[in-house]
Amino acid sequence: MPDENAGLSKDFVEEQRKRLEALRAELQAGSAVAAERDRQDVTGNGVLDTGDRGEIATERQTDQALHKVTENRLRAVERALQKIAEGTYGLSDASGKPIPQERLEKAPEAVYTLEEQRGQESDAA
Repeated sequence: MPDENAGLSKDFVEEQRKRLEALRAELQAGSAVAAERDRQDVTGNGVLDTGDRGEIATERQTDQALHKVTENRLRAVERALQKIAEGTYGLSDASGKPIPQERLEKAPEAVYTLEEQRGQESDAA
């Protein structure tokens, strides 16, 4: 078994688990609100002029982009919680290297070192 939670203290890991669970609930609630708003937009009635349709289209594009970001972050939160359960929290999924505690404090859902995350983001662009 890998180094238990990258040598992080049990108290720190437990606090991170609580933060991740709260973040998961927040992200899930936000997704539900966005889905309901989208449903209402689709089923709404009324006469729309060209400006209204353009505004709705722009809002829908923004909502879709935010939904994608939220879903990606929710997957990362779920993976971080899984890593806590496995005893590998704080170790990179890519390299197995320790993720600095300071990074985990800022982004408890981090599963890559900052350099690896930046590399993945530039590859995706």
